[in-house]
Amino acid sequence: MPVTAVRLGGRPDLPLMVLVPSLGTSVTALWGQAARLLADDFQLVGIDLPGHGHDRSAPTGLTMADLAADVLATVDRVTDSLQPVPFHYAGDSVGGAIGLQLLLDAPSRVLSASLLCTGARIGTEESWRERMVTVTASGTPAMVAGSSQRWFGPGFLEREPEVGGALLHSLSDAGDAGYVAVCEALATFDVRDRLDEIAAPVLAVAGSEDVATPVAGLDQIAEGVQDGRLVVLDGVGHLAPVEAVEETARLVRAHALGEPLDAPEPDAPEPAAPAAGDDLTRADVRAAGMQVRRAVLGDAHVDRAVAATTDLTADFQSLITEYAWGSIWTRPGLDRRSRSLITLTALVARGHHEELAMHVRAARTNGLTVDEIKECLLQTAIYCGVPDANTAFRIAQQVLADELG
Repeated sequence: MPVTAVRLGGRPDLPLMVLVPSLGTSVTALWGQAARLLADDFQLVGIDLPGHGHDRSAPTGLTMADLAADVLATVDRVTDSLQPVPFHYAGDSVGGAIGLQLLLDAPSRVLSASLLCTGARIGTEESWRERMVTVTASGTPAMVAGSSQRWFGPGFLEREPEVGGALLHSLSDAGDAGYVAVCEALATFDVRDRLDEIAAPVLAVAGSEDVATPVAGLDQIAEGVQDGRLVVLDGVGHLAPVEAVEETARLVRAHALGEPLDAPEPDAPEPAAPAAGDDLTRADVRAAGMQVRRAVLGDAHVDRAVAATTDLTADFQSLITEYAWGSIWTRPGLDRRSRSLITLTALVARGHHEELAMHVRAARTNGLTVDEIKECLLQTAIYCGVPDANTAFRIAQQVLADELG
């Protein structure tokens, strides 16, 4: 199965959304930022293409139908359900092409599709086969210079050098054979004459500056399917999920939830959870703490803790809810992802292994990727000690294995 699933956040009880990247990028590099904005509403499963990101496969003779079938099988393996789970879908470039193939081959499985910077036919067979020859001879690093010009809208690399650099690094790090295999699938892909078979709601998102998959191709999709709509993002090139993170996340969320796509007028900001230092009663702080505790640890965990409370432990439960969750986790100075990283480090340093397992799960809820947890634990190996990190990796591996089923 030459694709690999990557958990990108969200609780398992939320609607499933599958995110697929473009040729040359990993799903974490392309979709990671947008995924954090979608994690409150969806369980997010990303897909790394053959030879990309976490995937090291090197298939041959690959077609778009093969890729779509592999994505479907991978989703089924990750969800581990007795019945096939329908899902929302969002894909960029070849990710969008895979989405179109899924809509044709497995229409009952796709609830909605957001297809970004893509086409029902991308490029020409000759151009893809020329690229296959280049990469076979010189490797994926040979594609970096050209991609840095094709991928991004004007000024993006100057504004976001780290983000752009990470994407170009994922290209140079991609396996040559996997990259060539995806090119081969693109070389023979053409579903322009089948668009009218697609009944699921489709959102086509184009970048106004995209030279690889111009607006006309996205308009063709929106007009050709039975229920389609086109949105054009000004100043955006070929990688909308990073060039317009917030707008991409907003559009994908609204489309999947059946909400209006037009940006709403800004409302008055919702009041933030009360934090320590405000003019609040202890009951207010405790209530705010319980709200955050449930959001981070999950209702099931908190309900078990509350149900197990005795006369001996009642004051302690109030203490941690009021002071840890109500006075610290509610503070606006750090986001929850950052607090999760700090908490993991502290628990490794002190050897609090039961709490560490709980907070690895909490870190995933707070939007940390598996890669980010790994980097945090590698950091602890230097500053807390290799034996402590060794134990932490063992605990994290078990927690994440249980999560992935």
